[in-house]
Amino acid sequence: MRALWRRMQFLAALSQAQHIGRRYFVTNGFDGALAQLGPCMGFFVSGDVRLGTVINACIGAGVALGVSGVSSTDVSEAAERRRELQDLEAAMVASLEASAHARASRYLPVMVALVSGAAPLLVSLCILLPLWAAAAGLPLPLRPLEAAILAAFAVIFLLGAFLGRIAGTFWLWMALRTLVIALVTALVVFWVGHR
Repeated sequence: MRALWRRMQFLAALSQAQHIGRRYFVTNGFDGALAQLGPCMGFFVSGDVRLGTVINACIGAGVALGVSGVSSTDVSEAAERRRELQDLEAAMVASLEASAHARASRYLPVMVALVSGAAPLLVSLCILLPLWAAAAGLPLPLRPLEAAILAAFAVIFLLGAFLGRIAGTFWLWMALRTLVIALVTALVVFWVGHR
């Protein structure tokens, strides 16, 4: 088991899977958070909506984003890795089919696709926690939709802070930048809903 783990780490390092996976996680996590914020704001503006309807709609969006993330990333990364391997083979004038580079080019798309699909799904589930808590009868300091909207803002803020740390910049600026994007999104949904 340890040998398999070391081999996977080697292939991940060879293909730079950590960097690519991290980028997809943040990008698709941000998409997932905004995709949950939108319906929550829409239901909030609509007024009296059944909690079960809100939960089902948001779960549907999260699952769809997860499936989209896995499938689109797998297809695009597999094509990119295949092209890179072909370019490397052309430069070396040799077949690399049995090499570590070929194994990495097959491994990377699967690993990155799983991360890409997991991100929006996990983010969606985090944002839905207040709605599930309310449905279970647990007391909340806010109304369920307000709590879910606040959770979406919190997740987006944290993703921005994470991006700031990765970039080596002051994390708060990036966190505030992503929060502004979320606020603009919420205001647009609110404005459209009141027209």
